[in-house]
Parts: sequence; C-alpha cells; structure tokens
Amino acid sequence: MIFEKVAGILASQLGADENSITEDTDVVSDLGADSLDVVTLLMCIEDEFGVTVEDDEAQELRQVGDIVAYIEAHI
Repeated sequence: MIFEKVAGILASQLGADENSITEDTDVVSDLGADSLDVVTLLMCIEDEFGVTVEDDEAQELRQVGDIVAYIEAHI
C-alpha cells in the first residue's frame, strides 16, 4: 500500500512509468530527479502520509525502498 502510493507520487511528479518503479529504484540516478524535484517529492510525501522528513534524514532517502521504510517507521 505505501509502496504503491510512493510509486504513484514519483510517477506523477517525475513523469516516470509507475510500473517500472521498484524498491531498488534510485530517485536521482534512475528517475532523473534534481534537487528541486527531491524537495517537491518530499513535500508531497509529507502531505500524503502525515510525516515530517528532517533535512539530515532526507539525504539518506535515495531509493524508493528507503522512502517506504522511512514512512513505515514514522507513521
């Protein structure tokens, strides 16, 4: 459920094919997100799941699986 929502957000924001997104997909190198994209994505994720991602923690969230694990740990 969380993975599917995260994949949907990534696909919507970055124009990626949702079906090609896996837990191992790297948001920057695989999906081409730049720093502004990452900030926007984190804001969408915070709004969708009601979590707050601190700046120092955000740097660790590179792969989709990292994002999903973070959300699971903070909701």
